[in-house]
Amino acid sequence: MQKIKLLILLFATSLSHSWAQTFSEKRTSLSNVRLNVTNLGTFGNAFRGYRDGTGNQSCEYPAGSGIENMFESGIWVGAVLPSGEIRVSTSAVDAPSGYTTGRGGFEFTSEPGVVLQEKSSLFDSPFYSPDAISHQDFIATFSDKNILVPGTNIPITDHQFPLNVKVRLSTYNWNFTFSDFMVIVNVELINDGTQLLDSVHVGLWANTVVRNINITPAGSGGAAFYSQGGNGFMDTLHLAYCYDRSGDLGFTESYIGQKFLGADDKFGFHHPKIEPLFKSHYNAWQFNSSSDPVFFAPGNDNQRYQKLTQGLNDQPQWTQPGTQNYQDRLNLSGNRSDLVAVGPFRNFAVGDTIRFAYAYVMAKKNEDGLPNSENSILQRKNLIDNAQWAQIAYNGEDKNFNGILDEGEDIDGDGKITRFILPSPPDRPKTKVIADGNKIEIYWSNNSEFSIDPITQTQDFEGYKLYMSKLGFDVAGTQDLNRDLKTIAQYDIAGNQISFDVGFNLVKLNEPINFDGDTVNYHYKYTIEGVLPGWQYAVAVTAFDSGNEETNLESLESSPRTNSFRVFTGAKPNDDMDKNNPFVYPNPYYAGAAWEGKSNFQEESRKIYFANLPKRCTIRVFTPAGDLIDEIKHDENYNGSDIRWFKSFGSENPDENVFSGGEHAWDLLSTQSQIIARGIYIFTVEDQDSGQLFKGKFVVIK
Repeated sequence: MQKIKLLILLFATSLSHSWAQTFSEKRTSLSNVRLNVTNLGTFGNAFRGYRDGTGNQSCEYPAGSGIENMFESGIWVGAVLPSGEIRVSTSAVDAPSGYTTGRGGFEFTSEPGVVLQEKSSLFDSPFYSPDAISHQDFIATFSDKNILVPGTNIPITDHQFPLNVKVRLSTYNWNFTFSDFMVIVNVELINDGTQLLDSVHVGLWANTVVRNINITPAGSGGAAFYSQGGNGFMDTLHLAYCYDRSGDLGFTESYIGQKFLGADDKFGFHHPKIEPLFKSHYNAWQFNSSSDPVFFAPGNDNQRYQKLTQGLNDQPQWTQPGTQNYQDRLNLSGNRSDLVAVGPFRNFAVGDTIRFAYAYVMAKKNEDGLPNSENSILQRKNLIDNAQWAQIAYNGEDKNFNGILDEGEDIDGDGKITRFILPSPPDRPKTKVIADGNKIEIYWSNNSEFSIDPITQTQDFEGYKLYMSKLGFDVAGTQDLNRDLKTIAQYDIAGNQISFDVGFNLVKLNEPINFDGDTVNYHYKYTIEGVLPGWQYAVAVTAFDSGNEETNLESLESSPRTNSFRVFTGAKPNDDMDKNNPFVYPNPYYAGAAWEGKSNFQEESRKIYFANLPKRCTIRVFTPAGDLIDEIKHDENYNGSDIRWFKSFGSENPDENVFSGGEHAWDLLSTQSQIIARGIYIFTVEDQDSGQLFKGKFVVIK
């Protein structure tokens, strides 16, 4: 009887858990931004990924750089009820640990089992869908109607009176070089309640923090970590921004911004540029501020609605000279969150829909010779340019930006404005890279040559470019492949008087080839000679088009970063260890090999190589006394994912790492992750196929 009761209890617990709200999150991975997105309308992960050991980014830009830009962010919605009562619902607010189930301010919930969906417009993506908007769409559906977290008895603090709005939120990001710095947030807001909502204002709130966590670990030093940012707002762009004012200067030359793009409802298109009564309002407040009322955080719905409807940029002190100038005060170091809000939307009746869009925009600071803490207009040039690309993406067919489909604008012929359209370069070439001794062989297919531009509907392929990084790019400073990859060769259609007219004969194979386990036919080959074993090289192949003079569109190129590989040349698999002895390099190892670089995980980011290894073998490391230090399994498909160095300095995707097949890196740590002492060490290599055994030694000097 007792067992039956226990089984019933376990079943009930399991059932309750299976029907509770699901917390679902993904990170953008096709642009140069790594933004965490959830199914509850929050963005960023409050740096949780650095606390739980996953390393999942919150909002990293450039990808792989360690530069984080956001603690957390979310949408705000406020309205006036027929009774005159004001209500505001928010998906995220200031909170020391970020989203927590049931915490006040995190008032949007999803129904049990509803998770974040993913779609892609790329044909070779496992998430391909013909109705995808971008290269990577995330779609979430949630609402503020629940006062208890679905499937639980947990009340949502201070959320007894919801607006009863339903949200369908989508994020879009593309891998094009000219747009891989942004993530667009597109929202459909539906009145799912029983009463009219009026004077509706919506906003995107963000707690932006720009720091390089490879230099200063996330959250280290407590409040001091978060209090080094400077903020601002550009009225003409409806763009709030944040930068590192005094934290990791020299390692964080970048901006993050949140920009309002446009909105529409049953009354038509809305934007401050075309509708004087429709305004954007910018507010910022200091975390835990208790001394300056201007920067007090809102504590209730009335105060939050005031932030949505009255901005700092609406006040005389916004531009008034003197010590009270708000813009000058925002430019000082501080821990602030900010809000870009728009409205009003009138007569939001039951069943009505409001659509609005924002963009998170990232940019490298433009060099102007001044310290990066200056935040000059010239330093913001790239941010301004990138914000304009975000607006172009939103505008789509609405070239005149008036919300009306004018003559000649209906590109897809569906009789309505289609937004979120970008001109497209050719598809990225399908590429295979082989590390062979002291050379790198790059093969690619001709698939790019048949790409159709979505704007002109023509095949406008023009040529290919090949890229390579300089030696030591990975350890010399903050990585950014858009900057670190340099053009080493270009080939294009001959005789059309576009580009270099060099043709393809130098790289085109007589017959296409393919490789075992790979169905792709490769038509071109390029070889890089004289590279150094053990070092990391980044290489990439892109395709570019001819541009379009009629639309004044310059030639567009596929993204080098999204078709890049990290290559480590060296020995090929060894067939006979007696004739070709395995060895270790560098030997002796001095604490700090040149290729190691600096990181917060220095002792975990050491690296030596075992070379001349068989296809499949076991490497064992011993002390001279015979104590086993470590045992390593190797096969020819090794990708470096077993040690920290490649996570700190290599690709975030181990599948992009290319090795020669006969080498394996080791971090000089024992099986218990203990640091080994200086001295002589013995290693053995056992061939798993032949049983052949080799014994050697190496020296560690510290």
